Amino acid sequence: MKPFDFDMIKNYYDSLPQMLKEVRSVIKRPLTLTEKILFTHIHPESKFRDFKRAGDYVFFAPDRVAMQDATAQMALLQFMMAGRDNVAVPSTVHCDHLILAETGADSDLRSSVKNNKEVFDFLASVSNKYGLGFWKPGAGIIHQIVLENYAFPGGMMIGTDSHTPNAGGLGMVAIGVGGADAVDVMSGMPWELKMPKLIGVKLTGNLSGWTSPKDVILKVAGILTVNGGTGAIVEYFGPGAETMSCTGKGTICNMGAEIGATTSTFGYDKSMARYLRATDRAMIADLADNIQEHLTGDQECYAEPEKYFDQVIHLDLSTLEPHVNGPYTPDLAHPISELARAVKDNNYPEKLEVGLIGSCTNSSYEDLTRAASVARQAVAKKLKVKSEFTVTPGSETIRFTVQRDGLLDDFEKMGGLVLANACGPCIGQWARHTNDPNKKNSIITSFNRNFSKRNDGNPATHSFVASPEITTAMSIAGTLLFNPLTDTLINEDGEEVKLDPPTGIELPVKGFDVEDAGFQAPAENGREVKISVDPKSDRLQLLEPFRPIESDDLKGMRILIKAKGKCTTDHISMAGPWLKYRGHLENISENCFIGAINYFNDEANKVINYVTGEYHPVPESARTYQKNGISTVVFGEDNYGEGSSREHAAMEPRFLGVKAVVVKSFARIHETNLKKQGMLAFTFVNPDDYDLIRQDDKIDILGLEEMEKGKNMIMVLHHADGSEDRFELQHTYNRAQIEWVNAGSALNKIRQELA
Repeated sequence: MKPFDFDMIKNYYDSLPQMLKEVRSVIKRPLTLTEKILFTHIHPESKFRDFKRAGDYVFFAPDRVAMQDATAQMALLQFMMAGRDNVAVPSTVHCDHLILAETGADSDLRSSVKNNKEVFDFLASVSNKYGLGFWKPGAGIIHQIVLENYAFPGGMMIGTDSHTPNAGGLGMVAIGVGGADAVDVMSGMPWELKMPKLIGVKLTGNLSGWTSPKDVILKVAGILTVNGGTGAIVEYFGPGAETMSCTGKGTICNMGAEIGATTSTFGYDKSMARYLRATDRAMIADLADNIQEHLTGDQECYAEPEKYFDQVIHLDLSTLEPHVNGPYTPDLAHPISELARAVKDNNYPEKLEVGLIGSCTNSSYEDLTRAASVARQAVAKKLKVKSEFTVTPGSETIRFTVQRDGLLDDFEKMGGLVLANACGPCIGQWARHTNDPNKKNSIITSFNRNFSKRNDGNPATHSFVASPEITTAMSIAGTLLFNPLTDTLINEDGEEVKLDPPTGIELPVKGFDVEDAGFQAPAENGREVKISVDPKSDRLQLLEPFRPIESDDLKGMRILIKAKGKCTTDHISMAGPWLKYRGHLENISENCFIGAINYFNDEANKVINYVTGEYHPVPESARTYQKNGISTVVFGEDNYGEGSSREHAAMEPRFLGVKAVVVKSFARIHETNLKKQGMLAFTFVNPDDYDLIRQDDKIDILGLEEMEKGKNMIMVLHHADGSEDRFELQHTYNRAQIEWVNAGSALNKIRQELA
């Protein structure tokens, strides 16, 4: 049986040498892998040249699109408005976000399928009608499914989830986007991105002992911070890169989202070939082997990286120590030898309540064999596990294979609970077992993200991120003060025992196996497929086009919220219980900004409304202004909108009457999402102007009718005491994006062009 999309991949590989020859005729210098992939995916609407990094907007033609169920709802609702009969590129939907982790895999899957039947049926029918591949609930997490089935070296894809870069482990440029971007590509339109900067990470040496690929990205996150990779693609290379498994590379690329990177990638090597062959894609491996010099960066770039990358990080894997990052931010990096002191110094809760392994970041066969080797030691050495412990397989293929090979038994004998093949606790889909949902506590995970309230909704939960093997070992100990490299534990017989370093197997000796992977192919002729949405549904709602913003809308605006400090997409549009409304814009808008901190009172979801003169929850205040014909504006600080790619964080304010978002700096995906929805997204020319904004201001923004690329606009603050301040706002809109604003949204523009 051919791999998915084999003909598309073969055609690309057959043409790649000639395409790169033409690129080199214009770009007369050695090329990084990132440049090779980007330059061979330029859309015809962008006239090819040596584009300026961090300056030029470029149109691209990605090879494929992937969407998870939470974001696919809104993306497909938008796609249905675009006027096409079929998707223009191979596209898939993956049901992984709506499965609640509570009691165990089988019961959780059954109840989630029942509770979300309307949504799953909608996604299946839309996929069937428009030619998308559909992965059923229980099939696995989107990024693991993509790596196992669709990713290929040298390809380019977008996905409606911020951890889409996971496919970089197989040498792709895979970028997390909002649903409106997916609609562009599925509609056959060019996809736009500012040409990214390039960060090179040169890896030397070898990982050993307790250190794993996860520790590479935990270390890099500590170096670059949560926004150090913004606007850049991170390319890993060097002899150390070739010593790591393909899935280990995927872990590194996956969590690159936590440094704000556009994506991360590795050059094609033998580990990728091994993985392709192990996942029934030997035909692709054979093709890649024949052109392998085109699927990695030129050696000149790697020999003198400072000449070809905008920033270079050197990392010796032989000296790298296991890391534990957190709490509350994934870039707070602690080498494990320094963790205990940090816990003491910062008064973090020492006791570990729960340890959770798996997820899209760390659920490979290699990950689980290494963690299972630690679990087996716990049983053999008569150690009683002190923390609750859960395992989330990344796909049904992984789950079936590790169960066949006895690994799930190892975890269960240790006291572990196997959860469904889904995101679960990583995204807040976790019915946590606790008597006090507000208590101060610590948990440790092998996930990728640990913002406040993300896992269980409790702001007092201190969530730490580590590798699966470190997570397993520390769960056995039950304390953050334990260092498995040096410390001993007392077993049930009162003996002092020490855990040995983990051992793992890169790929299953007996091969991967599965009875039902969970894939459903679309209908041959989707014209006959009918899609119905109940007007009374509280889960799904057909969309109405947004009205274009006009100059008069920008006069006399009120502040909806001036957000203080970190304001991620989780603060703007929470996940967890709100996931059920991802296909119903009106209902989900009730969570708009309820997690953001109001600058004027240091409280969440409490803002003053100048129509009523009273304090209200943010969504209620927005609706009050909206009903009275008053536009609103939102203010924020640095890296506003970091985190998940969810476009709801842009659509909800737009739906509730917000006309502009003005911040010190944006996270890339969120700024693009705002633009796609026809919203105005500005940054302060002078960040200190943020301090001038008073909660009782009436606000004007001047210059919409003359808006053009590179031209600043003016904000006027009319203070209640009769005084005023005015200052410039800058933006990054180009001509095409300004047309989105003029049309009301990018989707409105697409529909006009396809009409």
